[in-house]
Parts: sequence; structure tokens; C-alpha cells
Amino acid sequence: MTSATDRTRLFHALHRPGPLALPNAWDVASALVVEAAGAKAVATTSAGVAWSLGAADGDHIARDRAVDLVARIVNAVGIPVSADIETGFGATANEVAETVRAVAEAGASGVNIEDGLGAGQRDVAEQVERYVAAHEAAPELYVNARIDTFLRGVGDPETRLERTLTRAAQFIEAGASGIFVPGVTDLETAAELAKNIDAPLNVLVGPGAPAVAEFAKAGVARVSLGSAVAEAAYAVARRAAEEMLAKGTYDSVEGGIAYGDLNALFSRS
Repeated sequence: MTSATDRTRLFHALHRPGPLALPNAWDVASALVVEAAGAKAVATTSAGVAWSLGAADGDHIARDRAVDLVARIVNAVGIPVSADIETGFGATANEVAETVRAVAEAGASGVNIEDGLGAGQRDVAEQVERYVAAHEAAPELYVNARIDTFLRGVGDPETRLERTLTRAAQFIEAGASGIFVPGVTDLETAAELAKNIDAPLNVLVGPGAPAVAEFAKAGVARVSLGSAVAEAAYAVARRAAEEMLAKGTYDSVEGGIAYGDLNALFSRS
């Protein structure tokens, strides 16, 4: 395993020109599976992490539990790890800084911090303070600034692109390394964002979205699956439970990773 500094430098470099494809993980096992599949980095999904720890997504888990999981994943894999820390696990910029500092000390190479608040977005000036604090807490980390304009349908649809670009410019000036705009899957909008944002652009994908290569042609630097992998895994658990309880059969678990293969991943960590 390389040093934390080397992994962080590599993580920054993976975004240029990209595309960096991230099938997000939520625990050590899923991170090891992602690494074994050939991923160049591991990114956590805040929703999957929260669910695995017995909480709903949306800043409902304690900072120390989230940081502990990051540390466990970092220690298990040999590739860079980016931690989704939701809004920063804190009401103030200083608390966000404490979270980012703890995640950096756990060995992470990057963080995601979102600007969503309730059904809308946090005031831009307040969010800028949070990114300034995050950058000052760990200047070496890749800070992925998530902008929820499209995801939450904030404001007039005709001005969402402009609103997103305005916030992106301010967040980059505040120290963000990249911009994450979930809710955008059409290539035309993605291309406009990529062309007008002076930092690597990250989009969220899933079934029905264009392929990674198509996003790359549009200038997108990073493509994430977010909570989709965790959702699919839990769907298997539900189908298996319903089938066994209703029919007494077990076909739903066919095609799983063999016990020995999965167990062997841990012997290398």
C-alpha cells in the first residue's frame, strides 16, 4: 500500500482527464469487491453507509461512526478512498472542518460535501464558509462540492443551469477541487456544465443514463453510481426473503459471489 499522501495525489490525478468511474461502496466488503473488480478508487455512498449502520440517510449518523467506517475501508484497500460526508456532520463551518480533519486523519483522499438543505439548498454564502473551512482543515484532500440544484429541482428550470454554474464558481474559489451535479443525465446539459466549470465535473448515473464513454466525450471527469449498488444489493435481500417465506424456494440468491472468493478478499486486506 502506498502512503496516504501518494494515494491523495493519485486521486487528484485520476480526474484529469478522466473519466473516473466509481461504483460506490458502503462497507469494507463492498469496497473490497469494487477494488477487486478493477476500480482505480473507492468512493462511499452516504446513503449506503447510513443504512448499513442502522440509520436513514441525511446526517443521521454520528461523525465518529462515519469516520470509523472510512478508516476501516482505507485500511482494507490499496487504492484511494473518497468519503461521502453528507453536509459535513455539523451545523457550523467549524464542525465541518472537524469532520474533514478527522476523515483526512483516517487516511481518506477526498470527501463529498453537499449543499442540499431540506427541500432546497443552503445559502450560498454559508456554504462557501463551509468549503473554506473544509479546505483549510485538510488542504491536500480532494473536496468534491455537490450542488443539488437539479437533484432537488430548485428554482425555475430555465435558470437551474445558471444557478449551478454560479454556485460552482464560488465553491471552487472557496477551495473545492471538483463539482458534483447529481440529477443531470442528459449529455447536452452535462457538456454545458463541463465546458463552463473550471474544475472536474462529476455526475450521478444509473439505469437508463448514457454510458461512461459518452459522458467522457461530453467532458465529464467523474461518474458515480451513488446509492444504486447498495439499493440493488438490498433488493436481492428482499427478493430472497420474500421468495423463501412465500414459496419456500431460493432462486433469488443464485449468481452470488462464491463464499471462498469473497472470503479470500479479506485475507488480502
